[in-house]
Amino acid sequence: MIFAVVACFIIGYILIVFEHPLRLDKTVPALLMGALTWALISVGNLEVLDYLHQTASLDEVLLHHLGKTAEILFFLIGAMTIVELIDLHKGFGAITKLVKTQNKIKLLWITSIIAFFLSSILDNLTTTIVMVSLLRKLVPSKVDRLFYISMIIIAANAGGAWTPIGDVTTTMLWIGKKVSSLPLMTAMFLPSIISLAVPLLFSSFLPSMRGDLSFSEKKEDAPDKKLLSSNTMLILGIGGLIFVPIFKSFTHLPPYMGMMISLGIIWLVSEFIHPEEKFDQENRHSFSALHALSRIDLSSILFFLGILLGVGALESVAVIALNGEKTGFLMNMAIQLQQIVPNQDLVIFLIGILSAVIDNVPLVAATMGMYPMDQFPMDSKLWLFIAYSAGTGGSMLIIGSAAGVAAMGMEKIDFIWYFKNVTWLALLGFIAGGLTFLGIFPFL
Repeated sequence: MIFAVVACFIIGYILIVFEHPLRLDKTVPALLMGALTWALISVGNLEVLDYLHQTASLDEVLLHHLGKTAEILFFLIGAMTIVELIDLHKGFGAITKLVKTQNKIKLLWITSIIAFFLSSILDNLTTTIVMVSLLRKLVPSKVDRLFYISMIIIAANAGGAWTPIGDVTTTMLWIGKKVSSLPLMTAMFLPSIISLAVPLLFSSFLPSMRGDLSFSEKKEDAPDKKLLSSNTMLILGIGGLIFVPIFKSFTHLPPYMGMMISLGIIWLVSEFIHPEEKFDQENRHSFSALHALSRIDLSSILFFLGILLGVGALESVAVIALNGEKTGFLMNMAIQLQQIVPNQDLVIFLIGILSAVIDNVPLVAATMGMYPMDQFPMDSKLWLFIAYSAGTGGSMLIIGSAAGVAAMGMEKIDFIWYFKNVTWLALLGFIAGGLTFLGIFPFL
């Protein structure tokens, strides 16, 4: 029956990949995959392990995964609502007016660098949501915009890899006392920059990046006329997003709790602020949080739900490892990989590539259980390299990271299109950044 669970996941994954040729929304196979993998575990009476790798009841393990998934979903809903509220009040107009260039290459570098540093302060998921909203204003043509958003995914993942709060995997390693803040930032900064700079450099020579962007209408005639509330909602919205990692650092509560506080405050202000001089009950709804909620793409939220539940099933279903001990399916794959490939640096490289296919959270959780602290203390080369590989490797496929899945949902990016046009760029950046880390680490 374990083969049926794995086959169900693989078939679901293939259906997601070929979403456009099949003319089937990716949310459908994701939901079916997420539910059927757990159904097969239940019907087959398969043993499952909890997050401590101990035998537990199916209800307890499923509830644990649902709770972890819900954390991401509520965080995503909160961030998307805040961004939509800023957009309703024309807050992004102040930023788009600062970016005056219409040169394709200059705009690509500017937006990618902004995403890189913004991701280190916020996180890669929130940064992607904000930058996709900005690019909708800066690049009206969706054909042109897709490549810019794809580079934002690479930039957000690269920027999130060099700070403890920039990516969920670095946060896991930080909380698990595998890495500390200053050594992580010192060791990861240059490799992270290289992993972005290489794709940007190659992109600059692509034929599609030549010339200037074409606008069907002038920016000053666009419907983004500044409102009385624009600056207030922009400052409050960005401030609310920045508050989330600060709240997490002080309270040690999950990020979605801070996001709920930020959303509550911004929602409260939006109820009383006046976007226009003639503001009455008739047009109040157009600027309300309820209207912002109605603009969120719920299909992308449900897509997240299905994907994460499916990965959770593979993470929890018990198999017998080569040493005779019970372990989760994903952890068993990691252990076998370690035995097949003798070179540890190469293993971490492969884990990074694998994180483009399988969620990097269970992969990092598996490595944290594989390598004991007495052999690999805090801030050792192993943990820092895992932070880089798991953080940036997901950029190689559109569904390899939370940032990619969010962008895919918001802009309906085709998996095959991303694979043909962006995967090779992300792979070059990933390899270049990894070699940079291996080169500079002896001197740190």
